[in-house]
Amino acid sequence: MVSIRLRRVGSKHKPAYRVVVTDKRAARDGAFIETIGHYNPLADPASFDIDEGKALVWLRHGAQPSDTVRSLLHKSGIWDKFKSQPLSSEPE
Repeated sequence: MVSIRLRRVGSKHKPAYRVVVTDKRAARDGAFIETIGHYNPLADPASFDIDEGKALVWLRHGAQPSDTVRSLLHKSGIWDKFKSQPLSSEPE
C-alpha cells in the first residue's frame, strides 16, 4: 500500500520533515516515491507547505495519509477538496 507520511530531516534536536509518498513497508527515512511538501514544527507557528496538485493526485490513486499528514491536509484545506470531489470511473 502507498502512504503519505513524514520523513525526518535536519540535525539533532532540530527536526524538520518532508512530506513524502512512500511504500508502507519502507523505513521512516528510507526509500520514497515522491516528495510533495515540507513541515517545520519548530517555527512559531509551525510552518508547512504541501503541493496541492500532487497531494490530490496521490489521494485519488488511493494513497493513505498518516495521522499527522491528515491533520496538515485538513489545515491547508486539501483534505476538504479531496472529500468534496466525486469519484469518477474515467481513467486519467
